[in-house]
This record gives sequence, structure tokens and C-alpha cells, in this order.
Amino acid sequence: MSGDQDTWPKEPSDAPRVPAIPMSDARLGKDGQPTFGALVKDATASASTLVRSEIQLAKTELIGEAKKAGTGTGLIAVAGVLLLYASLFFFVFLGFLLAIWLPEWAAFGIVFLILLVVALIGAFVGYKLFRKLHKPEKTLESVGELSSVIPGRGKSHGVAHPQIPTARDPQS
Repeated sequence: MSGDQDTWPKEPSDAPRVPAIPMSDARLGKDGQPTFGALVKDATASASTLVRSEIQLAKTELIGEAKKAGTGTGLIAVAGVLLLYASLFFFVFLGFLLAIWLPEWAAFGIVFLILLVVALIGAFVGYKLFRKLHKPEKTLESVGELSSVIPGRGKSHGVAHPQIPTARDPQS
């Protein structure tokens, strides 16, 4: 007997046994090669990490692109507002230009009529385009067919699946 055994206290008989720490890699089989289960576990962990990394990369790219798109949209909106104000000054200029040859009231009346005609033509063309819109026939048809797919709703098309038992009506 060694001296260490004398100094260790005796274990009570009802003490739980702690499993030993393995001295070899638990993922390796008897021949030293990885087991099938370990390979599958590593593959699923790698696939999960890859998917998460791809999602993070997509988020990072999309956030950068969204910031650029937001800045571009803001600048285009500012340019549109400035163009709207510039058009006001253009029509005032056009009125004063026509006032060189005509009385002022006639010149600004002509500018007003030009704007009115252009607005009416735009409204008419827009109305015609809206009249050409059609309801989404394929979507409505597809949604209507959903009731035949949901169990207990509508008529069933075809024969029931032989391995799936028929659903019982809960009210009967």
C-alpha cells in the first residue's frame, strides 16, 4: 500500500459514482477513425454555422445597401421638390415673357390654360390606365382552391390517401 491510500478518507457506500474521464477522444471509434454519429454531428454543426454566417453576411450587405438607397431616395425627393419650385418660377417667367407681346392678363391666362390642359390630359390618361386594371384572377382562383385542400372544408378532389386515416368530425 502506498502512503496516499492511507490519507484518503473512506467513501461511503451510498455515494454516487462519478464516471471516469475518458483518456481517448469519445468521437473516435475503436479503429481511431471518427464514428458515423460524430461525422453527422460535425456536418450538421458546420451546416448550421454556414447558414448563420450567410444570413449575417446578407444582413450586413442589405443594411449597407439600404442606407445607400435611403440616402439616394432622400436626395431624389429633395431634387423633386426643388424641381417643383423651379417649375413655378418657369411658368411665372413664361407669363412675363408673353406679356411682352400681349397684355399681362392675357399672358398669364394663356399660361394658366396651358397648365390646365396638361393637368386634364394627365388625369384623363391616368383614368384610362386605372380602367385597364384587372383583378388578380389567378390569385383569386388559387385562394378559392385552398378550401378543397383543408380537411373538413369543401369537396375533396380525388381519392383519400390510403395510409392516412380519415378525419373524424368533432361535432358528431
